Amino acid sequence: MKPSLFVVGLPLIVGGCASTLPPDVVASPTAVDQPSALPAAYRSPIAGYVARQPVDPKRWRRQNDLQSPMNGDDS
Repeated sequence: MKPSLFVVGLPLIVGGCASTLPPDVVASPTAVDQPSALPAAYRSPIAGYVARQPVDPKRWRRQNDLQSPMNGDDS
């Protein structure tokens, strides 16, 4: 006999003998008594929008002075 017959057939026979009948599919009474979830509150998709307009560039030296340490670095 072919080995593939044992690989396929034997698990089917053993599984058929060992199986039990499926349980009845009925909703449990606790699931029916639970209230449904509250609906989500409406929130506008543009609620956090902030209008941004292009600005002219500032002087680079002033920007550099604001970001550099006060005493400077000796490197």
